[in-house]
Amino acid sequence: MKSKSFFGLLVIVVLAVASDQIIKYLVETGMDYQQQIDLLPFLALFRVHNNGIAFSMLSGMHDLALIGLTVVVIAFVSYLWWSTVPARWISRIGFALIIGGAIGNLIDRSLLGYVVDYILFHLPSWSFAVFNLADAYISVGAALVVLEEIFVWLRERKTPKGQAGGN
Repeated sequence: MKSKSFFGLLVIVVLAVASDQIIKYLVETGMDYQQQIDLLPFLALFRVHNNGIAFSMLSGMHDLALIGLTVVVIAFVSYLWWSTVPARWISRIGFALIIGGAIGNLIDRSLLGYVVDYILFHLPSWSFAVFNLADAYISVGAALVVLEEIFVWLRERKTPKGQAGGN
């Protein structure tokens, strides 16, 4: 049973990487640098290059250091994914999304020397950091892990002492 759930999660990783890379390719080949295409009054495509990690953090670090850091994060999250019991399927999906997003950004950094960002949420007087689908996968994955931790914590609080509860 563990191999079946592993295969399903591996499919999530592959789909995350593939969708991220396809969209980044389309953005890189179809848009000029810093070109903005408004989709909705608050949402635009805006092509930029991120020299840091998520949301331009650590942009002053050398590419090799960022690549190394990303590989370490992927290895650590992979360990958490593998060691988490299958019953914690929300966390396992979250870990798969985090890994897929991290690999997508790692491919950019390794091949291009930067990460392609293109999603811009904005208002007339405010805008959020430009990000990409891989960053969204990482953020949603992390939220799923936290969400399941909250569910487990609440379940364990409701379980009377001396009874088996939670995972």
